[in-house]
Amino acid sequence: MAGGAASPPHGGASPDFLLRLVLDIVSANAADGTNAARSLFKKDCTDLVRRIALLTHLLEEIRDFGGSSDNDYARASSSSSSASSWSADLAVALQAAKRLVPVASAYNSDDSSDGGAKRLSFQFQCVTWKLEKVLGKIPYDQYQISEEVQEQISLVRAQLRRATERYWSLNSRKVSNALSQPLENQCRSISSEISAKLDSVSENCGTKSRRRDADPTAKILERVESASTSSDVSLLDEIDPMGLENVATECPEETKKPDALVTPEDFLCPISLELMRDPVIVSTGQTYERSYIQRWIDCGNATCPKTQQKLKKLTLTPNYVLRSLITQWCAKHNIEQPSGLTNGRVKKSDGSLHDVSGDMAAIQALVCKLSSRCLEERRAAVAEIRSLSKRSTDNRILIADAGAIPVLVNLLTTDDVSLQEHAVTSILNLSIYENNKSLIMLAGAIPSIVQVLRAGSMEARENAAATLFSLSLADENKIIIGASGAIPALVDLLQDGTARGKKDAATALFNLCIYQGNKGRAVRAGIVTALLKMLTDSRNCMVDEALTILSVLASNHDAKAAIVKASTIPVLIDLLRTGLPRNKENAAAILLALCKRDAESLSCISRLGAAIPLTELSNSGTERAKRKATTLLEHLHRLQQH
Repeated sequence: MAGGAASPPHGGASPDFLLRLVLDIVSANAADGTNAARSLFKKDCTDLVRRIALLTHLLEEIRDFGGSSDNDYARASSSSSSASSWSADLAVALQAAKRLVPVASAYNSDDSSDGGAKRLSFQFQCVTWKLEKVLGKIPYDQYQISEEVQEQISLVRAQLRRATERYWSLNSRKVSNALSQPLENQCRSISSEISAKLDSVSENCGTKSRRRDADPTAKILERVESASTSSDVSLLDEIDPMGLENVATECPEETKKPDALVTPEDFLCPISLELMRDPVIVSTGQTYERSYIQRWIDCGNATCPKTQQKLKKLTLTPNYVLRSLITQWCAKHNIEQPSGLTNGRVKKSDGSLHDVSGDMAAIQALVCKLSSRCLEERRAAVAEIRSLSKRSTDNRILIADAGAIPVLVNLLTTDDVSLQEHAVTSILNLSIYENNKSLIMLAGAIPSIVQVLRAGSMEARENAAATLFSLSLADENKIIIGASGAIPALVDLLQDGTARGKKDAATALFNLCIYQGNKGRAVRAGIVTALLKMLTDSRNCMVDEALTILSVLASNHDAKAAIVKASTIPVLIDLLRTGLPRNKENAAAILLALCKRDAESLSCISRLGAAIPLTELSNSGTERAKRKATTLLEHLHRLQQH
């Protein structure tokens, strides 16, 4: 495979080989940004690559367990046939993804008929299904995979499962009414050819195909799953996608949903192929989801994605009739309705409706001015939106409903300091309203917010940090933000920011580090050194924040080692003596976490005379402090007995 990873060893693929595949996929997608920005499958490619990138930590841990070379891994895996099975299967899936992503990234409606889109959609279905299944086969205990990585992979599997179901619903809807008896016979012939090809692939790779005696059209994706591959063979190239589409109604039971509800075609955005939340009409009369068509326009496109007609005007007109129909359809079929403003009312989290008041026409006019060619007009508009978004929840709802979020995200990359400051602060204000958080994430705001956090003015950096905290309140966003490079930028602000900036950074870091996978990132970014400096600052203005973050980090193995190495234990013991009640409580909790299964740290605490302040704390501290101090004293007592 020229320019890419070599073929996997017979009988299995090494972690190094799999890691190279992951790196190839991620780097190729990043390098192909221009095509991807115009592709109708941009979101599909981005989601798939992001999920594949999250496999890096898993493969690194497996490699570190069994040795980094192919031979070392083979020896470590020789006692388990399952190791050969899952690694070969994962190599198949990754190589299929590697072939699929560049093709899908380059696809737009100029390139081919609708058949090309259906083919690519089905290929995404195959790859996501395959990845989800193989991740469930890995013997995590055998490789001593850490809890945080297992948690991360569990989330990836859930995302892949949902994506597979979405593709299945979409693809089966497109072909279910087209099947006739002659076509079924043709499909059986095609599937037999597919079966023969897969058997050939297996034989070429020296692996045994797990064939079934059932009809060849049954369990077709399980045939895809069971095949292995070599460096010059791609399953997606060998399989006739249209043939697979035509037998898609006979997919595996875990994917097949014969009674699945069919979403009306008109309710789906032509770009994202997802149920529309905020449908808008462009000048050609076509309707799109606002955030997707806005990003299409922001990328410099002046044509309608569906018809390729030139857009005479770039104005986006809300399609209130279609939005009402979607809302009614969701209610009828007991589907969670896309949140948003409908007829002046918005659905609250408890299901009740809230009447929204405000001048929508004036807000829409302001949003239009955000794209004005006049710099002063843009500045005035974004400043006013910042002010309005600060005042009330109703304003935050109306501003988002007017389509401001994608435009504000676009302004984050401007060189104008004033525009950037107002834009990031407006997004911060809008994120306070819970329903807007998903819209901000959908608009792809995180990379731009992180860039502001790195290189913006101090005010912009402060508000960027606060925005990341607000968005990270949703658990899934913690992972996305952590993987975006935000944590090193937050640690930098924690070290060199103003007092307000440090507090914003500390709050965001605390919330992000609740997720296990982000703790290692924070340690590698140097957070322990920054926190120790805060603990020893003579002004004592951020001791609470530093201790709170350390208490969250201390459950992580790498963080524990870094905390001990930084000579933090003496500082914590000193806080047991002189700190405020809250400081003492957190210091005791951190010391207890550091000493868990670590006799050396326990001995260090004993030598430094921690028993006396711990005894005092066990008698007069807060309830939590008493529990921690008492447990730590018991450990010290057992140490002295031995």
